[in-house]
Amino acid sequence: MAYRIGVIGGSGYTGVELLRILHAHPEAEVSIATADSNAGAKVGELYPSLQAAYPHLAFTSIENAELEGLDLVFVALPHGASQSIMTSLLATVPHVVDLGADFRLPPALYKEWYGEEHTAPELQGGFAFGLPEVFRSSIKGSAHVASPGCYPTVSSLTLAPLLANGLVAPEGILVDAMSGVSGAGRSAKVTSLFSEVDGTIAAYGLLSHRHTAEIELVLSHVAGAPVSVLFTPHLVPMVRGIHATAHARPIQSGLSTEALLALYREYYADEPFVVVTDAPPTTKACLGANTLHITVRYDERTDSVLALGVIDNLVKGASGQAIQNANILLGIPEATGLPITGLMP
Repeated sequence: MAYRIGVIGGSGYTGVELLRILHAHPEAEVSIATADSNAGAKVGELYPSLQAAYPHLAFTSIENAELEGLDLVFVALPHGASQSIMTSLLATVPHVVDLGADFRLPPALYKEWYGEEHTAPELQGGFAFGLPEVFRSSIKGSAHVASPGCYPTVSSLTLAPLLANGLVAPEGILVDAMSGVSGAGRSAKVTSLFSEVDGTIAAYGLLSHRHTAEIELVLSHVAGAPVSVLFTPHLVPMVRGIHATAHARPIQSGLSTEALLALYREYYADEPFVVVTDAPPTTKACLGANTLHITVRYDERTDSVLALGVIDNLVKGASGQAIQNANILLGIPEATGLPITGLMP
């Protein structure tokens, strides 16, 4: 019998991606999808791409959603919104996977990077940080998961083997990342308009992007010591995908590109969603898939390490990874129902 699943915030891009992937999941059945701004609308009317999969399912409001009896709920609300509903939600359902930022960081760190007090700090300790390739054991021992952001996912996993093996300095790390416009969400914004985005690339969040805190949290855990990162995101004129370029300074001698590639392959040998490539990866390779493609180089001339990683920001960077976490919580094989091949051409 399939697990009964709810999706709170089902009409945004991460919500609709949850619905798309969950339809093909053999162990899951979507029972409820909420969307306050679209309550009453049929899922297939709002998103024709889902019409064949959900011919009768309609969005409801959170207030009218009957959550009792569900096995797991995904929360795909904007930053700050899940704090107000989480106490009652945790008392109603056994498992929650939150795709927002609300429960990823300790309350003090949350206040530092988000500029406001956390309104439910007593709940944060009940959430595991949902990056399975790093925190799988803690996810297995938890009832709830806070899935990381798209930028922290690709940036952290691209650099993790280097820091886990003490090959690079924990300070002075640079990450420049480029994201498609879907990362900004479905809400209408001037900066997301076609005429504003097409034909240009723009950096944003200089020196203070909130995802920096998550990247440093993950890499500090991997390294076993504090790690500092200068993270600079860029908006590029494509719909979906993230490309991260990371630079780090070696602290061990005798490095080579061949040795680093071998190290990466060994580090991720048992990870079904990580692909280590010889050639520089492209975002197209991950389109629609829950995969990370990475490569690494050592430059003898400048004595520096260069690592590249790409993901689909809506799949491995959001909804796919959330389902990966849900699989772990529910005790079913981690890769169940998740696509690993990108769409081509």
